[in-house]
Amino acid sequence: MYMIGITGGTGAGKTSALRALESLGALTLDCDAIYHELLAGNTELMSDLETRFAGVLNDGIIDRKRLGEIVFSDPDALSDLNRITHKYVGDELARRIAGWEAQGGNIVAIDAIALLESGRAKKCDVTVGVTAPEEFRISRIKRRDGLTSEQAEMRINAQKPDSYYIDNCDYHLENTYKTSKEFEAYCKKFFIELLTSYSLL
Repeated sequence: MYMIGITGGTGAGKTSALRALESLGALTLDCDAIYHELLAGNTELMSDLETRFAGVLNDGIIDRKRLGEIVFSDPDALSDLNRITHKYVGDELARRIAGWEAQGGNIVAIDAIALLESGRAKKCDVTVGVTAPEEFRISRIKRRDGLTSEQAEMRINAQKPDSYYIDNCDYHLENTYKTSKEFEAYCKKFFIELLTSYSLL
């Protein structure tokens, strides 16, 4: 099993990198998407979040905007959120990877903002950091999440700077492309070369 870890700040273009790998036959696992699935259906996770962040659970539903307002303005709160969610997301990742391996799959790509901080990178054969200019990221986040410029900036400022991913990942992909399709094509070319060098394609 060859595991590729994709990381970088929100709005940088990690999803495009993941789509490129999916087109090459990899099992792709978006930790943020898995987290949101668990937020909607895992009662243990919901309970743990309500215990730490009182008031975010309303009628059995996590108020994601309220939770975001809390954690993206307080580094300690964000750290606590990550600590709580990493366990649940990690368990779900392990379950899906085991199922993929049982089917004969040999390439897995994991997209995680906190790939390095969580220790998950140690389980990867290679790590790839995705970065993009801040103005690009703000535009994408506003369009994707329906946030204001100020809210988008708050999310970016709560995360690691680009230099962190450049310095700590095995490879670095910079997204200065106008469209996600263009960046995806760039990523696909890179991953074809990478996987071919390991005789996986």
